[in-house]
Amino acid sequence: MSMSSDMPLEAAVTELTLAVGQLLRRLRSETNADGLSWSQTAALARLTRGGPMTTADLARAEAVKPQSMGATLAELEREGLVVRQPHPTDGRQVLFAPTEAGLAARRQRSAAKQKWLMAAMAGLDADERRLLVAAIPLIKRLSEAE
Repeated sequence: MSMSSDMPLEAAVTELTLAVGQLLRRLRSETNADGLSWSQTAALARLTRGGPMTTADLARAEAVKPQSMGATLAELEREGLVVRQPHPTDGRQVLFAPTEAGLAARRQRSAAKQKWLMAAMAGLDADERRLLVAAIPLIKRLSEAE
């Protein structure tokens, strides 16, 4: 769909929301061979990037209820993707950390996303690729806006 640069802001917001949502759904579908839910994938990614966390800390970081995160972690634990560890300073708490299988699943999902996106971008002509690459800093700024 060709869009004019003088598109009204409200229409541009609607189109951007739809386009980003469609891209995210496609990326998820390309990487969902392991059957993990979105919340399981997000929790595993957070643990992989940030290191071991308590259920409450992970729930806060992902903006979900602790009960929901507890259920997500329980399923990841059943699948062998996370493991409980003792908290270093508070014996009443436990930390969850990714297992080797969890790290491998995360790497596999990342590789699948990259493979699909590289193939999709290779299908663009040179001008389209330059335009898309030029938009990356703007998209990052939008994601960081208050």
